[in-house]
Amino acid sequence: MAWDVFSIVGTIAFAISGAIVAMEEEYDLFGVYLLGIVTAFGGGAIRNTLIGVPVTALWEQETMFQIALISITIVFIFPQKLLKHWHKWGNFFDAIGLSAFAIQGALFAVNLNLPVSAAIVAAVLTGSGGGIIRDLLAGRKPLVLREEVYAVWAAIAGIFIGLGIFKQDLLLYILFVSMTSLRVLSYMKHWRLPFKSLRGQNSGK
Repeated sequence: MAWDVFSIVGTIAFAISGAIVAMEEEYDLFGVYLLGIVTAFGGGAIRNTLIGVPVTALWEQETMFQIALISITIVFIFPQKLLKHWHKWGNFFDAIGLSAFAIQGALFAVNLNLPVSAAIVAAVLTGSGGGIIRDLLAGRKPLVLREEVYAVWAAIAGIFIGLGIFKQDLLLYILFVSMTSLRVLSYMKHWRLPFKSLRGQNSGK
């Protein structure tokens, strides 16, 4: 049950996120649908490639494609005056998609009896892969590479699920809410991981 729920939630959230980014960049109707679909299914395609599952398995998800198309259509025809804060909405749906697909990706690896490391990789790629492709196609710096804490939440989910700490549906839903909340807080409070800049050294030459 949890697998189906996270698949649907992630598909809707990332399809909407992709559509919002496309409209922010003033893409035409085809561009909006294309970016929405790529965002919703890009992470799963990358994950399948790396863990040995045929990419063609995505074409068996006809229902999910229909859900994504309906979600994109609703966002596109939604009155613009009621969506004044596109950026905030985009980040919110991106957080939902990240959480849902990270958990779904980790569960996918566990169901294949893969090790914890594979669950972590599957969680990160499924949760952030679609967003990376979306941002690159939109000419933006991918969220996963920015200063804000992003893919770390997906990796943590992969660890918990890979170790078997979260198995029951209720615990998975709690993990989903927690991940989404932490991701929202991380971009609202500007949390970031340690980094080192070399710009000062280069400018001094």
